Amino acid sequence: MSTERDGLQIQQQGAVRTLTFARAARKNALTPALGWALVAAVDAAAQDDSVRVLVITGGEPGGAFCSGADLARPEGGEDPNPQSPQDQHLDDVDWIGQFLLAIRVRCDKPVIAAVNGVAVGAGVALALCADLRIAAESAMLHPGYIRAGTSPDGGLSWTLTTLLGHEAALRFLWDPRMVPAPEAQARGLVGTVVPDGDFSAVVAQEAERLAALAPIGVRQTKRLVVRASLGADLAGQLRDELAYVRRGLSSEDGKEAVRAIFEKRTPTFHGR
Repeated sequence: MSTERDGLQIQQQGAVRTLTFARAARKNALTPALGWALVAAVDAAAQDDSVRVLVITGGEPGGAFCSGADLARPEGGEDPNPQSPQDQHLDDVDWIGQFLLAIRVRCDKPVIAAVNGVAVGAGVALALCADLRIAAESAMLHPGYIRAGTSPDGGLSWTLTTLLGHEAALRFLWDPRMVPAPEAQARGLVGTVVPDGDFSAVVAQEAERLAALAPIGVRQTKRLVVRASLGADLAGQLRDELAYVRRGLSSEDGKEAVRAIFEKRTPTFHGR
């Protein structure tokens, strides 16, 4: 499977679907058309049983991951929302806010941000929406908003604070520098930094590792973790944990996992 629309390439290998920005001449800057295409692609992957893991990237190291919103786009330009009114999700948050809703809330499958190069502004916000971040050693991150005289969007004020805490989030948002990937890892912004030459292989290996896990257990786990971060009530969270455990153990994959433990072999999962 391989398609391209509005500057977004969609490819699938096995159970891993990769969304790659294809606006290299503009350093993968986001237009409304590209933003809505990404949201639609994430929503489609969330509903497709053939997809177990989603990767979002800007391509190979040496290019840009995403340089933020395309500021060269004429004001008042086309802002195509492909969703019909009855299907819109909190439309007032616009496409940039939909990144967080689509990736964290509506998609209960693992999403990896493969940060191949520079990430600025909305590019940083997008990367922070993902569940896991793998960065190439040459990548650099910069929130960019304060430089433009404004404040963050794309859920960055929430994701950063959830990830780093109050002071560390503000220190990053008020930092005028480009932050190199190794420093970003030390500050907790990315989980893994790898040499540029190993980047694609490491991303593929991590995606395949996640895709090999029991899909029901993986998706239930993400739902619980996301709900906890959103402030779900504790009693309700505990009840859902028990319900999900029972559902997982009674599924075909759960029974296969237990059999494999006793038989000392690798389980085979089918998402049922």
